[in-house]
Amino acid sequence: MSSLPLENSALHFRMTYSNKSPKPTFKNETSDIPLDPSEDARQIVRLGQCPQCSHILREPVTLPCGNTLCKACLPESHLRRNISYPATTNRLQGVRCPFPACGQEHAVGDCSVNVALNKVLDLVRIEMQRLQGALEASNIMLKVEEGDKWSNARITALRDDLVHVEILSGGRLAATYAMAEEGRLDYDSEVNYIYTAPKETVEALDTLFLERLKELTRIELDCQVCYGLFLDPMTLTCGHTFCRKCLQRVLDHSSLCPVCRRQLSLSPNLTEASTLSNLLLTKIISAFCPRALAARRSAVEMEEKAIRDELDTALFLCTLSFPSMPTFLHIFEPRYRLMIRRAIESDDRKFGMLLHNPSQSVQGELGRVPFYQYGTLLHIESMQLMPDGRSLIETVGVSRFRVLSYGMRDGYTVGKIERIDDIPLAAEEALEAAETMVPVPPSAQRHPFSEDNATPDQYLPTPPSSQDSIDATPSPPTTPIATSPKTDIDCISTCELLNICVRFVQKMQSQSAPWLHSRVYQAYGACPVDDPKLFPWWFASVLPTADQERYRLLGTTSVRERLKICVSWVRVLEAGRRW
Repeated sequence: MSSLPLENSALHFRMTYSNKSPKPTFKNETSDIPLDPSEDARQIVRLGQCPQCSHILREPVTLPCGNTLCKACLPESHLRRNISYPATTNRLQGVRCPFPACGQEHAVGDCSVNVALNKVLDLVRIEMQRLQGALEASNIMLKVEEGDKWSNARITALRDDLVHVEILSGGRLAATYAMAEEGRLDYDSEVNYIYTAPKETVEALDTLFLERLKELTRIELDCQVCYGLFLDPMTLTCGHTFCRKCLQRVLDHSSLCPVCRRQLSLSPNLTEASTLSNLLLTKIISAFCPRALAARRSAVEMEEKAIRDELDTALFLCTLSFPSMPTFLHIFEPRYRLMIRRAIESDDRKFGMLLHNPSQSVQGELGRVPFYQYGTLLHIESMQLMPDGRSLIETVGVSRFRVLSYGMRDGYTVGKIERIDDIPLAAEEALEAAETMVPVPPSAQRHPFSEDNATPDQYLPTPPSSQDSIDATPSPPTTPIATSPKTDIDCISTCELLNICVRFVQKMQSQSAPWLHSRVYQAYGACPVDDPKLFPWWFASVLPTADQERYRLLGTTSVRERLKICVSWVRVLEAGRRW
């Protein structure tokens, strides 16, 4: 700080506040204009304040809704109700979000200290202490007058005469920070500054201090995957933060945090609607690095534009495949030999599998096409090449997708695909809680296969007509909404849905059902009795059901919804019905 020529001077400013102050706004949230270190001192300091206690954040926790508060400001936890999946220890306890815009219940396991933000605030706190020591020796003092709510409302007649006044060191930025650090500056309050010293001197001090803070904290605002400035930062439940697109790439091949290797419960389809960004880090980056952020956005947009409409996925029109399940293929047609060779030579060894649609029934916006629009991306695990050019390949399902557009390349189909993933784990839990809390209507409480056959047909799996076949257009189910008619299946917990299916499999095993031959277990493994997420894919792979029934699973976005479909299959088979 000795490089700045400082004069003996004083700055007088008055701080007024009110509990009814309007919600603070940030002028650079939608622009690349940098904040002025002096004129925007209050806004800069507010970035580091806890909205709950108004102190500078200590052990900041970023909630799943994207808001941040001190760890000590987290509400008292409570036992969550009607949650059977996943029901892990760190998700059984919950807290009610204190932010009015959210107000939702968050699992305690999703509320960890934000590592990047904690480091940034620690660096700021250390630098501030160093600055205060230098300022105290420089004789640059500020007179601080703290007003009451009547001053803020400009009703001077009602103003309290006992106004708190003190002398602080530094410019507007340092003094405002000191007030917030001591807890005497409400988060929603504004500060009015009145200069009694050369304005240039104070502004130079604020500018020097802010540039020093930017220099110190810049490295902590870099993503540990791409090593660039955070772009649309997302904070995981473990507390580590990454760019949204970087995290999507990581989750394509791993479910572990790249830094701490903690297991994550996220799907790679991290849309802004399903998974919110870190609001505070987004504001800090916009405030501290607006031009670097603009350059980063521009580079990413140019990269995405180059591949936006490219038909980059080979599509094999053959059969049904499911995520995490093996698919064994005999490749003999020349066009598919070429497709597989290219997939093997590529870095990812992947291609898409689609069910053949010989009647070319309408598939959404694609119209009449020779395939069903939902499929599974397969990864080639091994390949056995025969002397005549044919090959036997073993693949495993990676993820589901929907075809957006398609074309032909050297005789085989290629397309642009959109990944299909499940709803977030919190939404999965909320879905179960909502469905299992609501009573079943009297008309739906009978067993669907009772003797009086009183249950309406809409509550049963609908078998196809005699004209229906694999060529019919199945409609992938979606997550049920509140207006859907409820059945007894809807009100069963997710854990019990799994148990119903597992007991059915065990019963069929004891009866030596032919579809549970030993070769089935060799190919698909043992029944995943403790894994609700994996079980539907295993069950659909081994169960002797029509393809149009099994295809229903591919468009679902909820573990619970898939288990409900599996239970409906069990009931059909137990009743001796056929599709």
